[in-house]
Amino acid sequence: MTSMPADERLGSHIKRAEQALNATKYAVLRPAGLTVAQYAALLFLTEQPGISAAALARACGVTPPTMNTVLKNLQERGLIERTPHQWHKNVLETRLTDEGRTVMADADARAIRVERALAAEFSDAERESLVALLGRCVDLLESVRP
Repeated sequence: MTSMPADERLGSHIKRAEQALNATKYAVLRPAGLTVAQYAALLFLTEQPGISAAALARACGVTPPTMNTVLKNLQERGLIERTPHQWHKNVLETRLTDEGRTVMADADARAIRVERALAAEFSDAERESLVALLGRCVDLLESVRP
């Protein structure tokens, strides 16, 4: 027997919310032909064209090998192009293609509906409080990580 029941563990509640969000996004992104990881990569590439795979992996919260697989799949579908950096030839810059921008626009509209529905469940003050509380969780967990 443990000294802390699962329903008292904040991590369990955070994980359930994350799983529910990801499952919903997977379902709404499926018609756009994207996984949540692929969508996240395209989202960050939209905001930061030319970002390296390593920086993109950090932004998306996945390992570099996982991001390389995501990028390989996106490149094979013609949604991104990777070209050598002008000065650092061993660094590949990644950018959306025209087809990538089209797919991203569709996928983003789908994901935004989920985000707006989630946000609508809270008042402005509650949303601000939730963001602040989750930020505190991140700060604490990063400070105690071995």
